[in-house]
Amino acid sequence: MIRITDTISIDESELEESFVRSSGPGGQNVNKLSTAVQLRFDVRRSPSLPNDVAIRLMQLAGKRITKDGVLVLIAQTHRTQERNRAEAQDRLVALIKEAAVAPIPRRPTKPTRASRRERLDTKKRRSGIKRLRQDKPSFE
Repeated sequence: MIRITDTISIDESELEESFVRSSGPGGQNVNKLSTAVQLRFDVRRSPSLPNDVAIRLMQLAGKRITKDGVLVLIAQTHRTQERNRAEAQDRLVALIKEAAVAPIPRRPTKPTRASRRERLDTKKRRSGIKRLRQDKPSFE
């Protein structure tokens, strides 16, 4: 079990890992070892995630999520499979933690009387400057 928060934890059987060859320079091992990790997590069908957290996670994931609702994370910065696996799982935990925090709803507010007056004064000042730029200034 991977513990995310006090209420959310994911069973490791929900994660699907595959090892692929890393891109970029790598020296002698680049063509022999598959050290990059491709972590797949089915957000849409996961029984561990509450529905609202799953929806926020899909929005946060952006282009890392497939049409079927599978989150794909690729970790290839390290030279060993173990460290790449740990990094991919850490990134998944961080994403789910971020999605678990509900956004604070916006409370609509009214502009203050002083701010409305300042906005109108600024508009008057600006229109006066533009009026002076005209060919035939019209003073009223």
